[in-house]
Amino acid sequence: MNLQFILGNFALILFVAMVLTGIIWCLDVFWFARQRRAAADAALAAFDARNAKLSAEGIKVDNTSRDAIAAGILRQPTWIEYSGSFFPVIALVFILRSFLYEPFKIPSGSMVPTLMIGDLILVNKFTYGIRLPVLNQKIIDVNDPQRGDVMVFKYPEDMTQDYIKRVVGVPGDKITYANKRLSVNGKELGYAALDDYLDDEKLVYHKQFTETLSEPPHRILNEPGKLTYNPEQVKAFPQHEACTYSTDQFTCVVPPGNYFMMGDNRDNSADSRYWGFVPNKNIVGKAFFVWMNFSSLKRIGSIH
Repeated sequence: MNLQFILGNFALILFVAMVLTGIIWCLDVFWFARQRRAAADAALAAFDARNAKLSAEGIKVDNTSRDAIAAGILRQPTWIEYSGSFFPVIALVFILRSFLYEPFKIPSGSMVPTLMIGDLILVNKFTYGIRLPVLNQKIIDVNDPQRGDVMVFKYPEDMTQDYIKRVVGVPGDKITYANKRLSVNGKELGYAALDDYLDDEKLVYHKQFTETLSEPPHRILNEPGKLTYNPEQVKAFPQHEACTYSTDQFTCVVPPGNYFMMGDNRDNSADSRYWGFVPNKNIVGKAFFVWMNFSSLKRIGSIH
């Protein structure tokens, strides 16, 4: 069992742990504790009867051990004690991360400059609807993802992996990416050049722009010399027929119930250009806050 498996199935592992500790806690409250109480009462009754007999015979008795006998019998076994202690903690964590907020760590640079490697973020689990834990089945509609949202979702090719990208297209949108410029439903987005961005790891500069997909605008990076997309990396994903690819551009019509996702680090992101659309069932939540980055405390703040 590797780390990726544990992280990818953490909700299931947490659910199983909650159920097991909860069953043990309930059994103790409604069965084991009563058995211990009955055994303690029987032992104390026998103790009192023996002492009464000895007293009647004029023998001095010592009652100081009576409380120790009761405490020894009533004491919870270690496995029950630990289960009972962990159950409320596990249950609270499970409820919080399943229905309210879930923490994630950014592992790659596909969303630079919006999100950096090592950013610890919070994801709102209810803004896109209430879903059943583990099954990820929506039971209550709240809001739908909007263009410009930074969204966490299950990678369509491996549901144990969580990906994070920006929503570029919603159901019904016609997305065109040509010469590293996005158009949505035939209208090209607004772009404004910024100072070049220095990649501290590779020690290279990237072209940096603001892109007005929604308000407020967000920053994106382009790497000079790279193509709009790499044709060799395009896969035969589901509903591939909704996309057409040419030399330096592509156009996709987003199918119903799906979303088109792209990273802000456009030339260094494996996204919907290559592996296709994200179904609604894969949605995890909306990223909204960086709560820590141990390399730079300045990173703490809202995500746009």
